[in-house]
Amino acid sequence: MGDKEKKIAVIGGGSWATALVKILTNQKHVINWWMHNESSAAHILKHRHNPKYLQAVEFDLERINVGTDLVEIIEPSDIIIIATPSAFLHELFEKFPSKKLKNKFVFSAVKGIIPELNEIPGEFYHNYLGVPYDNIGIICGPCHAEEVALERLSYLTVASQDEDIAEYVAERLRSRYIKAAVSDDIFGTEYSAVLKNVYAIASGICAGLGYGDNFQSVLISNAIQEIENFIDEVHPIHRDTNSSAYLGDLLVTAYSKFSRNRTFGYMIGKGYSVKIAQMEMDMIAEGYYATKCLIEINKEYGVEMPILEAVNNILYERISPLIEIRILCEKLS
Repeated sequence: MGDKEKKIAVIGGGSWATALVKILTNQKHVINWWMHNESSAAHILKHRHNPKYLQAVEFDLERINVGTDLVEIIEPSDIIIIATPSAFLHELFEKFPSKKLKNKFVFSAVKGIIPELNEIPGEFYHNYLGVPYDNIGIICGPCHAEEVALERLSYLTVASQDEDIAEYVAERLRSRYIKAAVSDDIFGTEYSAVLKNVYAIASGICAGLGYGDNFQSVLISNAIQEIENFIDEVHPIHRDTNSSAYLGDLLVTAYSKFSRNRTFGYMIGKGYSVKIAQMEMDMIAEGYYATKCLIEINKEYGVEMPILEAVNNILYERISPLIEIRILCEKLS
């Protein structure tokens, strides 16, 4: 890795990108920060906080370089942390000169699938942008941006096949309120981060229908089994899915009041249409897009995933949540 301090860029203007910039700047690092919204970038430079997300977080302007030109933010940076919604990734990098990423490390804090390609972000960076897998990393939870803003103790996992760069990034995230572990499981952690959003939607649907904690415990117990069976089929290496990067991330997303996927599911369970629920939330529920993509991906692997199929039937086949969850209940154990 060498002794030279590496420059870090954060790509994204939402709550998780804002939280990551807070974590890194609190540790006295200078961050290049790309945002899509010009007015938000100008607001930060004038008022020191993001006008749309985690508004209570105040930034030290001497530690952030905010801009809306992707090339200008990425070019001088060594480590690129991407934290944009997965649905926008393909469009964001469609005209980006991929040679600008040569010899850079790309860390994904995206928790979804690129809908146009049915690929997790790590695969997209490798296949579409030509980044070697050794230069790709994942930053995953269990961690909600809202609790980071409140400086409540939170845990992150930094995964990369290059142990040194994983540790380098983890060390820069660690603080009084952030603990960070490292892993080499870039495929398992990323697929797990995608799947847990689908299961959080299922949890929300069931809560909206009036199912209680007793049933939720069975639902989530079955969900972690589905995650384990799927990622073991996709990338069969030794891993402990009961650890925080897998089970912990699933639990916080399925149960937390901050979980947008659970909130989205709750609204569906209460009778909202998908379109109305999305409009009411005004935020991206990654699990909505991921559900359809995962159904397609699983056609290759054939893993038995009744919860995933139930969510797909509700969201895309327009089957009544009441009927579909009753059918699912008979498949759980």
